[in-house]
Amino acid sequence: MTTFYGILIPFLGTTLGAACVFFLRRALGDRLQRALTGFAAGVMVAASVWSLLIPAIDQSAALGRLSFLPAAVGFWIGVAFLLLLDRVIPHLHRNAGQAEGPRTQLQRTTMMILAVTLHNIPEGMAVGVVYAGYLTGTAQISAAGALALSLGIAIQNFPEGAIISLPLRAEGQSRMRAFAGGVLSGIVEPVGAVLTVLAARFVAPALPYLLSFAAGAMLYVVVEELIPEMSEGKHSNIGTIFFAVGFSVMMILDVSLG
Repeated sequence: MTTFYGILIPFLGTTLGAACVFFLRRALGDRLQRALTGFAAGVMVAASVWSLLIPAIDQSAALGRLSFLPAAVGFWIGVAFLLLLDRVIPHLHRNAGQAEGPRTQLQRTTMMILAVTLHNIPEGMAVGVVYAGYLTGTAQISAAGALALSLGIAIQNFPEGAIISLPLRAEGQSRMRAFAGGVLSGIVEPVGAVLTVLAARFVAPALPYLLSFAAGAMLYVVVEELIPEMSEGKHSNIGTIFFAVGFSVMMILDVSLG
């Protein structure tokens, strides 16, 4: 049950954020969106280091000086995987004038949901592989350490849910449909987490690769999407400051609970 609730916590964060559409009449202001995006980026970077890459390297300690190798290989596979998804899935980032990926007749709102869903995939995998490490007992990951990652991602998922549902409402969607869009953008996280747990339990020796794979995928999202969004135009220092806040919060959660 600990794993079940841990997997659902990030999705709960997205759902609560999407529910903001019932209480707020308009989309979040530009400065607030920059702050929330910076915070999410900081959380993801810290989680990639403390919750994923360091445990991956620690688990490979028997390789001696080559203990970095599984982490490095998995990291680059994760980057390549997100690069591939970025190319084959049509999506539209916030404030972007042109969609990315193959040409499509999909509606603008659908591509906005796909953009958020795209970077929720590595977050779900990250939660799943950390709980897989906890369940197998081979990755020196405690229940509290896995919970720290779930809480950190849930915290950054809350503003993500709002950032997707409120613009959908502004695009003319009903509140219920905008809420559903925000929720759907996050459903990939528990699904990805469950699939990763099931896979990792059968291939325990591959856990260092899976941990670093999730880290590489998450950092790709941060650098390709979140940092540009928080830095473009005026007031870029707001995003930078909240990046540091998010990084600090995730680091504190991981170290204090792990």
